[in-house]
Amino acid sequence: MTPRPSSAPVNVPQAAPKDVCAATKSKWAHLQCEQYNASAPGDEYFGRMKLSYLGIDNTYKDGAISAGDYTTDPHLIAKLDFATDALRRWASKYPKDPQLPRAYFLGVMVLRKVYTQPEQDTAWEFMQTLVSRYATTYFGKQMKNSLAKGFTEHLMATAQICPTPLPIGVGVMPEVTPDVTPTPSPRPGHPAIVVITPPCVPPATKSASM
Repeated sequence: MTPRPSSAPVNVPQAAPKDVCAATKSKWAHLQCEQYNASAPGDEYFGRMKLSYLGIDNTYKDGAISAGDYTTDPHLIAKLDFATDALRRWASKYPKDPQLPRAYFLGVMVLRKVYTQPEQDTAWEFMQTLVSRYATTYFGKQMKNSLAKGFTEHLMATAQICPTPLPIGVGVMPEVTPDVTPTPSPRPGHPAIVVITPPCVPPATKSASM
């Protein structure tokens, strides 16, 4: 009687992934080949605004100029948020792209000028990414040196309404003693935080009726 063939699946050894850069003639050429294959195409776009990697870099560079010394401009923040969204998606799809460290560095340069909590937090996140994931790159080394000098988050508090002055002859308004409670020391691995209080805003006055 002819034995029936076994129905158990046969494990066929899988071929090792082919090294597309194996034919290179030097270590430098091999590295260049690997970086090329890990890079995002120049015509691929990311995020809600469909930005290329060059578009992300340019948005950050232009934003650093527009921000001046610091800013809380919501229009500029919106543009930067689109670039950050695109950068995250780019990094998710091409985590070994050699252009990523530059983009993170440019992001830090502008986001640290935006005195709002989300942007300050993102700047700190990008700094940590550079010194941990890209420590051997030029931008990773630059950021490590910068962090060695310290980093402080700056937040702009909401402006308060100025107190209404008393009528002439009624008396003198008491001086308001500012809060001198020191900012607590940062926790290990966290930046220091400074909250900036802007000048008070005069109360709105009703326009005289005609």
